[in-house]
Amino acid sequence: MLAMNYRGPYRVRADYKPDPVIEHPGDAIVRVTRTCICGSDLHLYHGMVPDTRVGHTFGHEFIGVVEDIGSDVRNLKVGDRVMVPFNLFCGSCFYCQHELYGNCHNTNPEAAAVGGIYGYSHMAGGYDGGQAEYVRVPMADVGPMVIPDDIHDDDAVLLTDVTPTGYQAAEMGDIDEGDTVVIFGAGPIGILAAKSAWLMGAGRVIVVDEVEYRLEFVKRWAQCEVVNFREVEDMAEHIKKMTDWMGADVCIDCVGGDAAGSIAQTLTGRLMKAQAGSSTVLHWAINSVRKGGNVSIVGIYGPTFNMVPMGNVLNKGLTIRANQASVKRHLPRLIEHIREGRLSPKDIITHRVPLEEISDAYHIFSSKLDNCIKTVLIPPRAHEVRAVKASTVQ
Repeated sequence: MLAMNYRGPYRVRADYKPDPVIEHPGDAIVRVTRTCICGSDLHLYHGMVPDTRVGHTFGHEFIGVVEDIGSDVRNLKVGDRVMVPFNLFCGSCFYCQHELYGNCHNTNPEAAAVGGIYGYSHMAGGYDGGQAEYVRVPMADVGPMVIPDDIHDDDAVLLTDVTPTGYQAAEMGDIDEGDTVVIFGAGPIGILAAKSAWLMGAGRVIVVDEVEYRLEFVKRWAQCEVVNFREVEDMAEHIKKMTDWMGADVCIDCVGGDAAGSIAQTLTGRLMKAQAGSSTVLHWAINSVRKGGNVSIVGIYGPTFNMVPMGNVLNKGLTIRANQASVKRHLPRLIEHIREGRLSPKDIITHRVPLEEISDAYHIFSSKLDNCIKTVLIPPRAHEVRAVKASTVQ
């Protein structure tokens, strides 16, 4: 099959790899019809995530058609059109029982925190991802969801990560009616977080970024205010000035360790890798939120320390919440929002690129060229119909 092949920082290519096979009776093989490049993939692409091995296939946002199933799979059948949440989860451990699917205890035994994630290095379990023609889906009875007939493929693929993550970012902010919400990052997750903040009752939404075309997009699509941090001398002071010197009620970090904006943080966190990425946005969020306010973090950081101003967290009485999105928990509500016309995730897709051109697609997305917001990759066999039958693996 054709698949994305990681060759080192800033080096990816489309290459041929062996087709995945059923390895366990609970597996399914899915023929990928849509897959995405996520902002989180750029952390891998930039060499920021430990134990990202040469030969790994990225991609944790994908949908497809079930081609084969193991003998224990009961909830799927060959031919089903499915969306696959980016988290792998068992459905039975303590965390899954509490719908904390991103923290599953059984899908990533090498890690104390995060559960398994498709295509996200061996730090997240070493599972190959969906930027390929086919992908093996373990625990297929609990992860994938059959796509309703009235949900478009482009909406469905954005329900596998970016939309639930943006939605949970707003949810973890515990937004009250009329709150002022500041979102750092106008990438796809920040854009969806801005839209979700309105759904949760925000009275004012402000998005901070440095890229003008992204700010213009989120301003138009999410009907929010925008700030270019390159035009601001002191971010916390600027946000306080915009909020009658109180600060925002909720600040949301949708950037993570690749953040720009601080020379010192960029040097120590991104270039020297002396900490788990640049903590610029964490400083801005903590210092821009009002006393007693909430900080929500969905931006990706490495597993080591960050220079975070914890004294300010304590003295201001802040609540901080962070996690990987529990995708499947949010899907019923998000599908309802789409059906009722309150949300249209597919609107943020700007580029549809053949999988064969994945190297160019990563370059465009990473370098923010051609007004790129969200890229969908189309595998060459995306529309192929084949006669298949269920596996008899025991």
